[in-house]
Amino acid sequence: MSDQPSTGIRVNKFLSEAGYCSRREADKYVDLGIITINGEKVVMGMKVQPGDEVRVNDKLIGTKAKSVYIAVNKPQGITCTTDQHIDGNIVDYVNYPERIFPIGRLDKPSEGLILMTNDGDIVNKILRAGNNHEKEYVVTVDKKIDHNFIFDMSNGVPILDTVTNKCKVVQTGPQSFNIILTQGLNRQIRRMCEHFGFRVRKLKRMRIMNLTLDNIKAGEWRHLTQNEMRELNGMLAHSHKTAPGYKPEKTEAVTEPKRRSNNKPLINSNRERNRDHRRNERREPKKATYAYTPAKK
Repeated sequence: MSDQPSTGIRVNKFLSEAGYCSRREADKYVDLGIITINGEKVVMGMKVQPGDEVRVNDKLIGTKAKSVYIAVNKPQGITCTTDQHIDGNIVDYVNYPERIFPIGRLDKPSEGLILMTNDGDIVNKILRAGNNHEKEYVVTVDKKIDHNFIFDMSNGVPILDTVTNKCKVVQTGPQSFNIILTQGLNRQIRRMCEHFGFRVRKLKRMRIMNLTLDNIKAGEWRHLTQNEMRELNGMLAHSHKTAPGYKPEKTEAVTEPKRRSNNKPLINSNRERNRDHRRNERREPKKATYAYTPAKK
């Protein structure tokens, strides 16, 4: 095993990409001391080099598994989670012979397209809102909609202490519409509709970027084609896994308190901290204003 820390990949990533376990599970195995590289017990931060022999509980782990990408037409009632203790989880439902996981989520009452893979690198490239990748849905609500509803849904809706990005919304029927999002807040479409007094009766995702439900019956799945993957990778070529400019926080060493000129310690006492806390509480945040005004009945 090479001593050069600048090469190779971390053990947790190696095991994840090999399809053995998640990175979090791998970290637990490191703590338990059951992972070895070339017979040497692994410690946190150790890296795997090309040609290294990695074992977990003395079981030899192969090199990176072949990447898997499948499209699933999820029916209602299936939960998009890898937790196999939950009844109706999508991993058990698809029952793929290798370890795969969903890219993002589609809530339990919703149906439609969900992608699954064993490639952890592609996930944030698709999901991160800053990459502006489209996801299209067909939605039916509990009462009639009008052009005011379509306009307001399109231009940002206050939910979850933020305002949604502007999006494209097209009315398709008296109580139905298509919506194209580039972000994925928790239950976003349902919360947007609820803000205007509507409840979603049916929600179906039809498209993720260039991938659609074409030729996939409800409850079935298929592998992505070479042409689909070529086009998808082209669209992801300039996408970021993290926000541009992101840097992990550095942990600073604890130093001895500075002293004043009169040689008395500079101590941030409980009294001072409480005073600062009360001062901050008195500062009320600015209230955001929104253009939407509910129509009078």
